[in-house]
Amino acid sequence: MTGADYLLPFRTKLRSMRTESFGADPAGARMERIRRSPHFVDGAFQNPVGARTRPSGSTVEFAKIYFHKEQRARRMPTGTVPVHATTLADLAAPPATGLRLTWMGHSSVLAEIDGRRILFDPVWGERCSPFPFAGPKRLHPTPLSLAALGPVDVVVISHDHYDHLDLPTIRALAGTDTVFAVPLGVGAHLERWGVPTSRMHELDWNETATVAGISLTATPARHFCGRGLRNQQHTLWASWAVTGPEHRIYHSGDTGYFPGFRDIGAEHGPFDATMIQIGAYSEYWPDIHMTPAEGMRAHLDLQGGRPHGVLLPIHWGTFNLAPHAWAEPGEWTKDAGEEAGQAVAFPRPGEPFEPAGTLPVEPWWRSLSTSLGRPWRRTEKQAGPGPGPAPAARGDLDLAGER
Repeated sequence: MTGADYLLPFRTKLRSMRTESFGADPAGARMERIRRSPHFVDGAFQNPVGARTRPSGSTVEFAKIYFHKEQRARRMPTGTVPVHATTLADLAAPPATGLRLTWMGHSSVLAEIDGRRILFDPVWGERCSPFPFAGPKRLHPTPLSLAALGPVDVVVISHDHYDHLDLPTIRALAGTDTVFAVPLGVGAHLERWGVPTSRMHELDWNETATVAGISLTATPARHFCGRGLRNQQHTLWASWAVTGPEHRIYHSGDTGYFPGFRDIGAEHGPFDATMIQIGAYSEYWPDIHMTPAEGMRAHLDLQGGRPHGVLLPIHWGTFNLAPHAWAEPGEWTKDAGEEAGQAVAFPRPGEPFEPAGTLPVEPWWRSLSTSLGRPWRRTEKQAGPGPGPAPAARGDLDLAGER
């Protein structure tokens, strides 16, 4: 390093250290469009309802919980996650009812809707991280390769965190003819990775693109963005309402609960199926991820306040991203569905199902789980030491936020 290197602006030094996995910052005409967005205020995208995007609490407290030996054991399956064995064969025939969903793990879902194929938040990489040697590693293999998946009409991205936007996956899809629908600013990452702008629909909230007769609307969500240490909030996050000639579906992306679900449902619902984030929650970051109970409430809001359609739980089971027990999201969602009288599908990764057909409902995770309490069923007086989420403390916890 020469003496002149020390004179370089700190931001320039940081950028020079960024590998390709970090993506690219919006610039030029893309940044001008971002600045014109009504949701871009004071130099950053804003949530529809105020949200703390930096985890609250003490770093020491969190570390004690997260790295405690017994707690770590609870956050892992005790055996091999049962990936569906015949995914490729099951996808060979078109869905009899016109709508079929295949959960590939985490938030990745293949939706076959009215003769079209939509792939939400595809992550086929081994780690959700900018580095191949560090970061959360997947707990089960992908049910089938991207090449075996076959042609996809449109890839939909909810936001640019590593567990939703994966460089090797996008690189592979960039070599196909598929179209991409992404929130504002996310196109900068895709363009750097080889996706031509002619194959992108980059949308603000409440904007709609039509691809192969299917309408895709970017709808609000309560989350945040960023792939680097310095998060400028220059890329938008979104949930998605998708409408075909006969069916309607919804993908939540990552979001905290907020009253806007009712508005989304009134405008675009009711939905035949919703894909709702119910994992990686914690009292350390209550505003940006939902608990299963909040996910159930969001689904009901989207359906006009009553049980309707099918809820597919997503964002759980594949990566270890939070202090809760590995199987807790599934178990809690099952309880919440029974209490609400709402149909919930619990497929194994790669197990296709049709919301209008027979649903997979077996709690397959139980044979792979350590002893699991039900802290969500405790009353305030009963609450005490146990496996529930840790209480939040005052102050900000300075953690990497790309969850």
